[in-house]
This record gives sequence, structure tokens and C-alpha cells, in this order.
Amino acid sequence: MSITALQKKLKQNQFAPYYILYGTESYIIEKAISSIVSYALNDEDKDFNYSVYDYQETPVQAVMEDAETLPFMGDRRVVVIKNALFLTGAKYKSKVEHDLSTVERYIQDPADFTILVFVVPAEKLDERKKIVKTLKKNGEVLAASPLSGDSAIEWIKDRAMQQGVFIDADAAQYLSSKVGNELMALVQEMDKLALFVGEGNNISIEVIDQLVPRTLEDNIFSLIDDIVHKKIDEALRTFYDLMKQNEEPIKILSLMARQFRIIFGVKELFAKGYGEKQIAGALKLHPYAVKLASRQARMFDEQELFTLLDRIAEADYEMKTGKMDKQLILELIMLKMAK
Repeated sequence: MSITALQKKLKQNQFAPYYILYGTESYIIEKAISSIVSYALNDEDKDFNYSVYDYQETPVQAVMEDAETLPFMGDRRVVVIKNALFLTGAKYKSKVEHDLSTVERYIQDPADFTILVFVVPAEKLDERKKIVKTLKKNGEVLAASPLSGDSAIEWIKDRAMQQGVFIDADAAQYLSSKVGNELMALVQEMDKLALFVGEGNNISIEVIDQLVPRTLEDNIFSLIDDIVHKKIDEALRTFYDLMKQNEEPIKILSLMARQFRIIFGVKELFAKGYGEKQIAGALKLHPYAVKLASRQARMFDEQELFTLLDRIAEADYEMKTGKMDKQLILELIMLKMAK
């Protein structure tokens, strides 16, 4: 079940006796809990009839006792149990003693006035367990999975529409490549961008560059792009800025090596007739990273890339053996690359 389907059922007063919310996307889980609570309880009832427990800190039998307690001055109770890892195959240590038989008895005959919510911060449930089978049969299950590349872009475009601003596919893809596909981070950045451009205006790549913090990987990509296009002054300026930020030269060199390996891989797969989406899947990269690497790949032949990777490997050895000052090694290798 999706968050949209859940909200639709809640709006029609179709409540399940219990819900399992599992997955690693915390934004969706929090949104689902908030929706259940807001549709099931009046504002004045929340203080008395809404309880949240942590499985790692509270005995589960105490939670079941609360679930069986009549609501106070209201029609329903909502009881949430977080970190319900007993529904997974994971091994865990609990600070308290649990009697899981109380959960098994409760779900066979749940209280008709309580909505019980199990929150499972894991990628999957243990489908072999009888308790999981029973919960899935009689309750509702929502999988809070991270967005994929394409769905993240659609989500960003939909979010922009809801906020009364515009963003095209390229800018949405660029934002996704910078922020990642975690919804909470995307929500925060989209809210900031929409507020900055104002209703009816466009969120461009330039605006994203202006407002979204640059990562070390972004700076390395920019540095390499400047080297590729023989803009050595700009590349060195970026490098010196990284030095002022106390970035470790060995880490910078490692990221440079990674980017050139990506360029090499993209070049090889393009030569074999792969499309950008296929390459992104094969190399486990964001599609926007493939698009940019493909532009850089046109500037080199295979032998040049082999030579660059050999130089980087040699520089890595020199750094780790202390043959020369690390910063000087990076300056020299960038000068050689730009020739």
C-alpha cells in the first residue's frame, strides 16, 4: 500500500485494526503516522488517546495492555510501537524482557477501539514468521522504500507543482543527483528553493547551484571538468578552496580516481551501444552523473584515460609513502592532466 492509498482509506474512515509501516524512508513513515493520528483522533483526544512506545525500551506486554485499555473521553486510541524489530529476521539486543505471546494473542482478537501501529525501520519483514503472516492478513502494510531515480524526478516535479513553482526534468534530475533520493532532504531543499524563487517562477539549475550546498564530490567533479576543458586556473582555485576547508589530499585524489574510472566505464559502455539509463544501471550511478561523465568522456581516448589512471595510482603511492608533500603532488598531477 502507498501513502496515497492509505490516506484515501483514512479519509473514508476505513481504519485497519493494525498497520505495519516498514522501510528506511523515515519521511514516509512519519507522514503515515501523522495521517493515521489526524484522521483517527480529534485534537482534544490526542493527549489522552495517543501513545508512542519504543520496543527497545518498553516491554511489549505493557504496550498490549495499553492497546486493550478503553479510550478516555473519545472513540479510539492510537498506539504506536517503534523499532518493532521482532517482525524482521535481524538479531538485536533489547534492554527489556518481552513476552511476544501477548502480541500474538492480541492480533488474533484486537480491540475494536484501538489502532495499533508497528514501525519497522528495516528494508524487509521476515515473511516466514507466523506473526508477520497474521498481521499482513488482517492489517495493512505500507512499504516506505527510497525513491528510485525516475520516481525521485517525478516527485520533485509534483512537489514543485504543489508549491506553485516550476522545475524542468533536467533541473529535477540535477537536484536529485546533488541531494540524493531521501525524501526528508528533498522536502527541505524544495521548500527552500520554492520560497526563494517565489510562486509562479522557475527553479533552474543555476538557482540550485546557488542555494543547495556543494558536496566534496560536487567540487571534485567541477575540478575535473575544469581540467578537462583546460581551465587550470579555475581548477586550482577549487583545489585551494578545498585545502582551506581542511580536506584530506588522499581523499581528494581517491575521488578524482573514482571520477576518471566512471568516465572510462561510461566511454566503454557507450562504445558498446548502451544508452544512458542502461549505463546508470550497470555502473550503479545516478543518471545525471552518467550524462555529465559522457560529456567528459568525449574529451579523451581510452589510452589517455589509462595514462591518467596510472598517474593517479603513482601519485597515491607517493602520498602514502611520504615521498613528497601531498598538496604539491596534487598540484603537479593537475598540471600534467591539463596539458
